[in-house]
Amino acid sequence: MSSDSYTVVGAGAIGGTLAFSLARAGHRVRLIDTDTAHVAAIQDRGLTVARGEHRESVRVEAATPDTYDGPVHRVLLAVKAQATDAALDWIAPRLAPDGWVVSLQNGFNEELIADRIGEDRTVAAFVNIFADVIEPGVILDGGAGALVVGERHGAAVSERVGALVADLQSWGPAVASDNVEGYLWAKAGFGAMLAATALADAPMAELIDRHPLTMHEVAAEVLDVAEALGVELEAFDAFEPEAFRRGADPSVRRAATRRLTAWLGTQTKDRSGIWRDLAVRRRPVEVTTHYAEVFTQAERHGVSTPVLRSVIAGLRELERDPGLMAEERLVALDRLADSLPGTHQGGPDGPDPDRAWAVREWLDAHREDMVDDLAAYTSQGSASDDREALAACLTWVRGWLDGALGAPQAEEVLERERTGDVLVRRYPGTGDRPVLLLGHYDTVWPTGTLEEWPFRRDGDLITGPGVFDMKAGLVQAVWGLRALDALGLPRPACTLMLNGDEETGSLASSEAIVAEARGSRAALVFEAAADGAVKTARKGVGLFTVTVTGKEAHAGLDPYAGASAVEELAHQILHLAGLRDPEAGTSLNVGVIEGGTRSNVTAGQAVARLDVRVASAAEQDRIGAALGALLPVDGRTSIEVTGGWNRPVFERTAGVAELAELAHSCAASLGWDLRETSVGGASDGNFVVAAGVPVLDGIGAVGSGAHARSENTSVAGMVERAALTAMVLTTMSGA
Repeated sequence: MSSDSYTVVGAGAIGGTLAFSLARAGHRVRLIDTDTAHVAAIQDRGLTVARGEHRESVRVEAATPDTYDGPVHRVLLAVKAQATDAALDWIAPRLAPDGWVVSLQNGFNEELIADRIGEDRTVAAFVNIFADVIEPGVILDGGAGALVVGERHGAAVSERVGALVADLQSWGPAVASDNVEGYLWAKAGFGAMLAATALADAPMAELIDRHPLTMHEVAAEVLDVAEALGVELEAFDAFEPEAFRRGADPSVRRAATRRLTAWLGTQTKDRSGIWRDLAVRRRPVEVTTHYAEVFTQAERHGVSTPVLRSVIAGLRELERDPGLMAEERLVALDRLADSLPGTHQGGPDGPDPDRAWAVREWLDAHREDMVDDLAAYTSQGSASDDREALAACLTWVRGWLDGALGAPQAEEVLERERTGDVLVRRYPGTGDRPVLLLGHYDTVWPTGTLEEWPFRRDGDLITGPGVFDMKAGLVQAVWGLRALDALGLPRPACTLMLNGDEETGSLASSEAIVAEARGSRAALVFEAAADGAVKTARKGVGLFTVTVTGKEAHAGLDPYAGASAVEELAHQILHLAGLRDPEAGTSLNVGVIEGGTRSNVTAGQAVARLDVRVASAAEQDRIGAALGALLPVDGRTSIEVTGGWNRPVFERTAGVAELAELAHSCAASLGWDLRETSVGGASDGNFVVAAGVPVLDGIGAVGSGAHARSENTSVAGMVERAALTAMVLTTMSGA
């Protein structure tokens, strides 16, 4: 095909719709798609568009990426956003020097394309086409939409853009513009509303009409980011972005919403492509990729996006189990939107800057007292395997708590036979359900470590066994409570819970933690921060033992009579390595192997000990099933897998996202930016999230070197995080 032909990469809803129109108008079109059934159907019957009962087909060239290796010139890129990189891997080596690529995709992909193929070969576009692939080779025309093409960064409309738009008008009202960015950000606001509708199984127009609090807030959060970037928004179809800006006249916004829902009601496609990906195709949605850029810019410019983050978190949950779709999710988001500070909904105030200033000043004045407390606490050895040391440490902690916070409303000491006891202390406050303040007092450091490595302070830096993981965290929690009490500020009822076996897996305390969590409204886990960030996702941990039983024999006199367990284990280890999936966040480490008795004896037994880390429940299920299905290569041997999942996956649920946003706004009131992250290590927070209770983890020490002789924390960080604790708690009190 010549250079004046079009290559459409991604023959789905958008790509297929435009390819059909171009081909019907007489343009030469080549389709490239990874769906072999879709491509085969197009090759066999042509590309078909369905409008109601009417179907029309055109003949186009179609191929999978591995079956076409010719050059490409004018490329219409229409793959899912998360597949952009893979598509560019195919396009880049084939793109002619004078060729170009236009991103006819949802989201913000132009920067990535330009990085890969060059600025001058990248064309920007905005597309709002309502269509769906309903069967291989067939596209459902969902009704009229909008299509805008232009050069990047507001450059004037070029000759190539003009020619492309003229060709695309064979589809419908395609236009050229020097402000494609304004359309893309306006669509991101509109798209946030459509993404929210995918949380429930009902038509988009109906859900937008029934849940205006959520819909208006998610749109406003995106448009807040656009405003921070200085973007001039553009209206399209029936979406009027100015009406959905924060602070817009409520009557104007309501009227714009009515016009929008009326227009949506005229579309053949009444549910979003996001809903279809979840409910019908059972595949990951691309919207999580779309809003990565929104969240990046929001964090960069200090814009709060709690409801949008909750929507994305909810969609991630539905990727695992679409059966959890429910309108109650939108009801919960309505409550969240209505409670946010400074929104156009008119909810109650959020973190009070005056309170924040008072808390910070009070804690600054007591920073040396905090250091003294940490020094005294660190001097209490608390090795996980030394019950006497743990008992002595807990006795000290109880006395210290009495002096710092006064007598609790109630106290329980849950005795344990082989580990440290569990301490539960209840302190009164507002609300019926308490906030759980969760930590541990055991450390990895053996008894006697303090003699050679005691607590030391050098200016802002503090070192010593356990200062980072996690003794400073408890000191900060206590001083956060002290600040609120001293200043007469409200706080919710709080339950302080400390266990003595976290570093060895919380085997003797996890059930008690879960039971306590289920009676709590939320949990703050005072594990150390990750480079200052709170932790909103952690991997699940599995500890397994693979035992192979073979048949012993004399290796010299009768070398073929035996069945080597060691050889069989070697086969299994190589098979186990294939279970890793770095992209899914799954690691598998065979950390210990042992087997056989002597070199001249065919090994009768061999053992491997595994550490498995997974980032999702789906991966946990996959690995569990794979371990349960291990089969020997040598049928004379047998395999047994023992052990299990030590901690469940800690996923960023909507509740976790809400707490993270609350903490972010509290940090902002204190004058600093709080980041969040996901980590591979587990904590007791994993148990709590799995029990359905929201968790803010990593609110503890700022520093580094956990489990290493470089373990350290920061004095300024202690003040900062104690203030954050206080502000989170007083804001949660609602008073």
